Amino acid sequence: MKQEAIQLRIIDALSDLAESDWDALLASDSGPFLKYAFLNALEKTGCVGGNTGWQAAHLIIEDSKSRLLGAMPLYLKQHSYGEFVFDWAWAQAYEQNGMAYYPKALSVIPFTPVRGPRLLVSPKVDKGAIQAALVSGLKTLVSQNGLSSAHVLFPENEELEALKQQGFMLRDSVQFHWHNQSYPDFENYLADLTMKRRKNIRRERAAVDSHQISYRHIPGEIATPSDWSFFYRCYENTYIEHRSSPYLTEECIQLLGSSMPENFHLIIATQNEIPIASSLLVVDKPNKQAYGRYWGAIEHIPCLHFELAYYQAIEYCIKEGIQVFESGAQGEHKMTRGFLPTTLQSAHWIADANFSSAVKHFLEREHEGMAAYVDELEQHIPLKSSKVLP
Repeated sequence: MKQEAIQLRIIDALSDLAESDWDALLASDSGPFLKYAFLNALEKTGCVGGNTGWQAAHLIIEDSKSRLLGAMPLYLKQHSYGEFVFDWAWAQAYEQNGMAYYPKALSVIPFTPVRGPRLLVSPKVDKGAIQAALVSGLKTLVSQNGLSSAHVLFPENEELEALKQQGFMLRDSVQFHWHNQSYPDFENYLADLTMKRRKNIRRERAAVDSHQISYRHIPGEIATPSDWSFFYRCYENTYIEHRSSPYLTEECIQLLGSSMPENFHLIIATQNEIPIASSLLVVDKPNKQAYGRYWGAIEHIPCLHFELAYYQAIEYCIKEGIQVFESGAQGEHKMTRGFLPTTLQSAHWIADANFSSAVKHFLEREHEGMAAYVDELEQHIPLKSSKVLP
């Protein structure tokens, strides 16, 4: 039977599609960050688009009747902020040779270093064929528009093969994730740690307790606009203290809280019944995953960050049966608090042959160095008996 013709096109706003059509491409384990509600909120509230350096250019595949068969979340980037896979040196090398590195094509969830599908395919069609067409279409987009490169950050492992087959080079990253071993409570979790780590955590928690801090755990379904406003005040203050600007707006946070409340959990720290700090978890209960995204405080209390962003979050995960807690990119200090190193990969395609060859050699050396780094980390695993996870 003759295969039906397909067509690829770029859309500059997710709102060009129906929410039901986009979400129909998502498997049950795709996670909350790929939902139409999440990505559209970033666009609708101006967190991407405009002068942010993130131009939406989502790649979609349709059949002859304009039915959506596949898609790739895609952005044209004018910088490398908010990605968590660092290519500043590549950009500098381009510039030094009189070439423009930006804009580049980037498939990622903005500001979110979380692994997940990037080659989205309808369950009604040939997955391999649509994935191949998406990757080929991405390369064509780069070539026809004179872009320097295409980057697919933190895709699922099974998608890496489709990318490799079309010349994408892989790059390693290391994150630190917490894993639940069916702990009945936090003390049982501590019992799995080495004595040195247990004592350190208890000392940190005691230091916070001495300030008479209490905590409110607020499921997204019952969080109020004032709860979200307070969270945003804390989140914004963290960026201000680091002399930076927040990626998200309060409008975006409020919209996310109202459009997908089942995927959020707020933790607010209070002192003398006055809120002083907050952290936000993104939760995927069906798949027993949680993601630590943002934290902030308006009062400085030593070790409060560790308590609010890690220990309270771990207690929540234990209570709710969450199996994996991802606390964001980087941070070797997380290992001393029970998080294990996990290797993720991203895929990169450089249009210029000479630069592609140079990047290939760079990535080969970096891969060897990263492997040695992970081996070294394994020597400092905080659990009594464990190993680095793939």
